[in-house]
Amino acid sequence: MTLVSELKKITIILLGAVLGAVSLNYFLIPANVYASGFTGIAQLLASVLKETPIPASTGILLFVLNIPVAILGWVKVGKAFTIYSFFSVAATTFFLEVIPIKVISEDILLNAVFGGVIAAIGIGFTLKWGASTGGMDIVAMVLSRMKDRPIGIYFFSLNAFIILTAGLLYGWEKSLYTLVTLYVTSRVIDVIHTRHEKLTAMIITKKGKEVQQAIHDRMVRGITKIPAKGGFTDEDKDLLIIVVTRYELYDLENTIKSVDPHAFTNIVNTTGIFGFFRQE
Repeated sequence: MTLVSELKKITIILLGAVLGAVSLNYFLIPANVYASGFTGIAQLLASVLKETPIPASTGILLFVLNIPVAILGWVKVGKAFTIYSFFSVAATTFFLEVIPIKVISEDILLNAVFGGVIAAIGIGFTLKWGASTGGMDIVAMVLSRMKDRPIGIYFFSLNAFIILTAGLLYGWEKSLYTLVTLYVTSRVIDVIHTRHEKLTAMIITKKGKEVQQAIHDRMVRGITKIPAKGGFTDEDKDLLIIVVTRYELYDLENTIKSVDPHAFTNIVNTTGIFGFFRQE
């Protein structure tokens, strides 16, 4: 990765952290509406602890919750991905402490929708540039590598816990608004990146052997190669088919571009697979 690409990636991660902090401190926290995943858990803990002798902010709790997850990611996922993800968490914590909590609107629905949209923009672009916002993303990646099973149940269980707890603490109306935030966040991330855990890439290139070798050098994934022919040029080409996780999409895109900038790649959401899918 070049220095320019590295700086762009860091800038995107910082921008995502700012957007995450703004969504929380300007919209979700003032309205007692909760985000998804570890961020929502941190909000809940902060709400409970503020009534005790040991109050803690959402930002600090988010950072603390991600420490064991970062260690798990370092061991099971990879150093680069974990470093960028933990940097995202640390930056979000910093901006949550710097940006004051401020009431923008008294309308809970507006807070739920705009908080969800702003957070999703930050999360979506962070994912698109090969990092994550930590928490459940790292846990999901570890689980997807350990067992080839849908991890949606884990996201669903954690978010269900957040919704139920929000209802018990602040009334069921708040939990319904939290559900609105979770839905909006999911839909916007769909548009910017993808919530699908596995994706199928179909790569049409004149440098099939070189692209195949470059991909194998970067990731442990099987590739199916099919002879192809250009419809207009009648040139011989190769069609490479590979299934990857959404966290590998950034690396795959950069690997293809580095070998064949003119390659045509179609990314398709994969709802399920049968057969061998290497988890290492």
